Amino acid sequence: MQQSSSPEETWTSKDERIILDMTNLEGRRVFQEKWKPLDQTDLHAYIGILISAGVYRSKGEATASLWNEENGRPIFRATMSLETFLKISRVIRFDNRETRAGRRERDKLAAIRDVWDKWVEILPLLYNPGPHVTVDERLVPFRGRCPFRQYMPNKPAKYGIKIWAACDAKSSYAWNMQVYRLQGHNITCDNFFTSYWLGEELQKRKLTMLVTIRRNKPELPSEILKMQGRSLYSSIFVFTEKATVVSYCPKKNKNVLVMSTMHTDASLSTRDDKKNHK
Repeated sequence: MQQSSSPEETWTSKDERIILDMTNLEGRRVFQEKWKPLDQTDLHAYIGILISAGVYRSKGEATASLWNEENGRPIFRATMSLETFLKISRVIRFDNRETRAGRRERDKLAAIRDVWDKWVEILPLLYNPGPHVTVDERLVPFRGRCPFRQYMPNKPAKYGIKIWAACDAKSSYAWNMQVYRLQGHNITCDNFFTSYWLGEELQKRKLTMLVTIRRNKPELPSEILKMQGRSLYSSIFVFTEKATVVSYCPKKNKNVLVMSTMHTDASLSTRDDKKNHK
């Protein structure tokens, strides 16, 4: 019997593979035949050095000083040479740079999107939060070039990348995270949060939403909830000036309600499995 993978193995097989493949691709592009392909051990060693630098509180310290034989730390010299570390730092990538431009038109986080999503996906699998969970914003200090960098004068750093985080209040473990304003101006979420009135409020802020919605919402017309006589895989649309609601029938006597303030027509997907209607 095949054993299921643990969350750690899932991260290794997916995220690490992306990082290794994309870094080796960039390494060959930059250094050509001089590039020695990285393997998993090399990547672990590189990440270990970054973590060690944080443990030693080396922020602001020159990188070369960490390898200095007199004043540096032996762990860095024992792990890899400074030349190798700098070479990896120059080419480490989380996506294919050659195809990034097209993806960035739709997603400002395109450079790390695949790795970020897979990492955030496993966070709740590794830890069960206690009875008290906080949801708040965090500003990661950053003053470089970034299309979604935020200015928050009430924060100590003032400039950086804003992240919404759901954390265990006691341990501060990040259970879920989302970078602020990345997917253009559309928000996708499940029916726990959604209502027609939320859609209206988001539109006032020039944001659209694509969401599932619960049947008990009072703003839904009764006609869209009726299942008697409905054909399998059929869709019924209801339109207002600001929103589109579709009732989709994936199974007998069952419907899925989706609301969008982004779509304005009754177009359907052509997927053979009938799962992804828009």
